[in-house]
Amino acid sequence: MGGVSAPAPPAPAASAQLLARLREDRRAGSWVPAFERDWATALEAARDTYSLSPLHDVVRTWQLRLAAAPAVDAYLDSGRVETDFVGLDAILGTRR
Repeated sequence: MGGVSAPAPPAPAASAQLLARLREDRRAGSWVPAFERDWATALEAARDTYSLSPLHDVVRTWQLRLAAAPAVDAYLDSGRVETDFVGLDAILGTRR
């Protein structure tokens, strides 16, 4: 049977390992509370649905965010000025 298979779930200790890495990052002051908020929301969803998918999604999202951080830092440190942009609301309209 062809098609795209679901990604493998993170290891059981992945969330604890990820949180430890977030606490070591220079963005810890904002990222740790955001991760904990996302994790709490996912826990509630997992309890309601009897599925671990919301927890896996949070771990994967934050792993990707942490992995992308050096590239974002390099871009911001490159000195490029990004003042000529169009806001997303101007394109999509205001959201309600």
